[in-house]
Amino acid sequence: MNPIKKIYLFGLPSLILLFYTSVSAAQSGLQKLDDKIMIDLQQQRTPEQTGVFLFLSRTHLYGDIGIPAGLLAGGIISNNKEMRQNSLYVASSTALSFGLTFLIKHIVKRPRPFIQNINIVPVYRAGSTSFPSGHTSSSFATATALSRAYPKWYVIAPAYLWAGSVSYSRMYLGVHYPTDVAAGAIIGTGSTFILQSLKK
Repeated sequence: MNPIKKIYLFGLPSLILLFYTSVSAAQSGLQKLDDKIMIDLQQQRTPEQTGVFLFLSRTHLYGDIGIPAGLLAGGIISNNKEMRQNSLYVASSTALSFGLTFLIKHIVKRPRPFIQNINIVPVYRAGSTSFPSGHTSSSFATATALSRAYPKWYVIAPAYLWAGSVSYSRMYLGVHYPTDVAAGAIIGTGSTFILQSLKK
């Protein structure tokens, strides 16, 4: 394996765990900032915005599955090998980000914001653990892989607008801290660099 890929593959989880360690001190400034942002967000909620962000939060699966599936279908129909290869790249990047997120979640076991701080009221009570955000890691992996496969502004802008909206929705809904989302974005983006040899 290429040394750069080894650094990404083995260094990325370590970097994320180090990031969490700096956040997890009981009364750290970063934890206080996390709590403050979450409380400020919940105070700004409206029924209309909540409906929009619930919808955006649910789109991550459609993007994560639909984008590579669409590329594969397009590649088969048009007999375009490059498009089929890019489908594999996007799907593999998203799958790797999911695996890394799952692993780190089970090592860290950070409670959800509304469990850790009773002043944080979620729109709904998500299960599992909080760090890092799986919705964010998978949507950023999909957006980054797609943008690297097709580096055109009209691909990059909507891809990252979607990934950013999904990520913001997780904080707005009260189910992830900003640091959970930041770590998810790093994992998702990093996953695409590990698998860049799959890109055509």
